[in-house]
Amino acid sequence: MNSHASLQHARGSFNVEVKPQTPDNPAAEGSGLARLSLRKQFQGDLEGSGQGEMLGAGDGKTSGGYVALEKISGTLAGHKGSFVMIHRALMVGGVPTEWTIDVVPDSGTEDLKGLSGSMKIVIADGKHHYEFTYSLANG
Repeated sequence: MNSHASLQHARGSFNVEVKPQTPDNPAAEGSGLARLSLRKQFQGDLEGSGQGEMLGAGDGKTSGGYVALEKISGTLAGHKGSFVMIHRALMVGGVPTEWTIDVVPDSGTEDLKGLSGSMKIVIADGKHHYEFTYSLANG
């Protein structure tokens, strides 16, 4: 994260819709990887929507891994714009491990130029919550 800006914390919840996608070429079809689309609606300190693509492998219940890119557009603590997050996680024994979600460097637009940070997702009672630690170079 940018060492010249103070750390900020954003919290809230989000709804997520994940839909399987049809492989669009023979290599993708033969890979055995699952391709999924993501749609999210964020509430709280981050108000907006997210759209992305995910690739996953594994049994989907107890073991596996995924990577994803997600573009989020909206308002973060009064700052309007968009940015891209990169996700990576492994699941062992039904428990996510090594789960990282980071802002792609220099992906921020408008008031969110210079944004850096990482997000943690907490799933409790079937509801998704986020904890976003970030800094804004211009904020």
